[in-house]
Amino acid sequence: MTRKRGLGRGLDALIPAGGLPAPAGNVLSLPINEIQPNPRQPRTQFDARELEELAESIRSHGVLQPLIVTRGRSDSHYVLVAGERRLQAARIAGLDTVPAIVRSVNAQQHLELALIENLQRADLNPLEAAEGYRLLADEFGLSHDDIASRVAKSRAAVTNTLRLLKLSAPARDALRAGAISQGHARALLALATAQAQAAGLEAILKGGLNVRQTEELVRRLSGERKRRPAAARRLPEEAALEEELRQALGTRVSLRRGRRGGTIAIRFFSDEELNAIVDQLLRGSRRR
Repeated sequence: MTRKRGLGRGLDALIPAGGLPAPAGNVLSLPINEIQPNPRQPRTQFDARELEELAESIRSHGVLQPLIVTRGRSDSHYVLVAGERRLQAARIAGLDTVPAIVRSVNAQQHLELALIENLQRADLNPLEAAEGYRLLADEFGLSHDDIASRVAKSRAAVTNTLRLLKLSAPARDALRAGAISQGHARALLALATAQAQAAGLEAILKGGLNVRQTEELVRRLSGERKRRPAAARRLPEEAALEEELRQALGTRVSLRRGRRGGTIAIRFFSDEELNAIVDQLLRGSRRR
């Protein structure tokens, strides 16, 4: 079976191959009341309906994938490393014991493993991921490159996610609730004050603006002159290429044709983001 892709560097040894249970001899049956939740769990929101559905599955089939724990302050005390949803659902299902694999991990690996498990299952919202990345940077001194390597993301993705922490509180709440997307949020970051972001957020929510409309709104709120309409009608492939560049670089990209050739404008909002974009653009040439 092919190993599940996406594990951070060196951490695949701590999680069973393919996300499946390790051999039976390595799995212990631990009392559920002896397992403490992960204090570094980056995920703060759990859907009650999804937990109940998982609990119902556990009642019927048991916990199919063991939790990963580390020893706590005594031999009869364990701290969860990975498997928060399974632990909560097992409690709801009324289980007395759960299958678990005991691993020796340090504080940094504890956070990394919790991040990786949630990121692979797409369980983290963008702000939860950003907070996890911030802890890796602030508490363990990891660079954006180091974090990207450990959580199997691009440096640009890590940098752009961390920038979300600079949003005003109302914008963060809207992103957390799913009222706006990451694209909306990144556009709002171009507004320098909380008041300007609040005005932009209100316009997005009231007008149901998409990301492109939001970017145009932000340009107006920032005092930028509205672009003159293109002399010729844009070809669909040009718009598709522009969007492809946006996705690849993780920032605003504008492609404009002129009478001879044209221009590609790439927007960045910090030195970290500039470095990430340059890395993306030069990656191919550096391999030669």
